[in-house]
Amino acid sequence: MAERPTPVLDVLTQMTASSVETSNLDTHSLMLVRLAAMAAIGAPPASYLLSIGPAQDSGVTLEDVQDVLSAVAPIVGTSRVIAATGNIARALGFAIDLATELEQYDE
Repeated sequence: MAERPTPVLDVLTQMTASSVETSNLDTHSLMLVRLAAMAAIGAPPASYLLSIGPAQDSGVTLEDVQDVLSAVAPIVGTSRVIAATGNIARALGFAIDLATELEQYDE
């Protein structure tokens, strides 16, 4: 099998995994907190992309995401929540595209 051409993504993924392992929060709660923090700072799609796998693995649902964004809306504002929603959608699209490319690369 050839080496995958994603060294930066691999390092960032390792950092995310390390933060999950060292936190005292359960993984589900940690992923919801990370989502709230990303919405608050106006994180780009790539930041959400790094959390998709761990969030899914911890059982975070679409309803959870909606609940978190609704909960932080009064604090972070409408613009940040709308931006977060769009960036999450873009991240999901990137994840699908990346998975497709990696499948083709492995063939």
